[in-house]
Amino acid sequence: MRRGGVSVALEVVRAGVRTTVQDLGRPGFAHLGVPRSGAADAGALRLANRLAGNSIDAAGLEILLGGVRLRATRAVTLAVTGAPCQIMVGDRFCDPGLPLAVPAGALVTIGPAVAGLRVYLAVGGGITVPQVLGSRSTDTLSGLGPDPVRDGDVLPIGPVTALPPGVDIAPYPPPAGSLRLRVWLGPRDDWFTSSALATLFAAEYRVSAETDRVGARLTGPALTRAVEGELPSEGLVLGAIQVPADGQPLIFLADHPTTGGYPVVGVVDPGDVDLLGQARPGTPVSFINARR
Repeated sequence: MRRGGVSVALEVVRAGVRTTVQDLGRPGFAHLGVPRSGAADAGALRLANRLAGNSIDAAGLEILLGGVRLRATRAVTLAVTGAPCQIMVGDRFCDPGLPLAVPAGALVTIGPAVAGLRVYLAVGGGITVPQVLGSRSTDTLSGLGPDPVRDGDVLPIGPVTALPPGVDIAPYPPPAGSLRLRVWLGPRDDWFTSSALATLFAAEYRVSAETDRVGARLTGPALTRAVEGELPSEGLVLGAIQVPADGQPLIFLADHPTTGGYPVVGVVDPGDVDLLGQARPGTPVSFINARR
């Protein structure tokens, strides 16, 4: 991140636990081994951008568990979505889910998330760190894109191209206490016993502490294999449910690898993947067969 010579910028006073720049990712490079990356809760980032007057693919901040302080070098419009948290502009409390007018030099405080994992912050004009393969996203698996945000970073802001919408508030569902995810079986469901497939749709799993932007590892009843031996590495997609040797499902998220050698029993419906981006460790997870 640049630390000087930027006239219009967000200055990072406190970066929090893990804050990264994210847009909607860099699709189309899987054949080169490059993951898509992008926001783990893409719907929340799209909403924040719309509220800030940006195109939906502008880059913003993905803030893990809140706890961030920023200062704008000029008057800007901000929007905060995703995990609910307390927001302050100077000494004024503000609401998430609507455009926020921030005077030049005002301190913006994003408090701890009270539910969910990831807070999204968009600024009018978008964050314009350099692109890598057409995206400004930080990919934590491959290392592509900008480094994670640190205290003292100066994040450049692009020119404003549109006014924020005239809305009082934009409702966005809070992170769910438990998840029911639609699953499309395959491509390797035939590598599992019929009882394992029945278990997948009958049992309750929980998100483990081994969860990050790469994937959400679950704990619960093991899924037993019908086919032993090794599977040649094959392509992976967002939401793929891979089953390693211990039988515990692992659901791949934004920074997932492009190939893997363990069988994929099914794929979480794209409309449900954002829910996992907000699931804290311990969140109950159950599955629904999307073909029924």
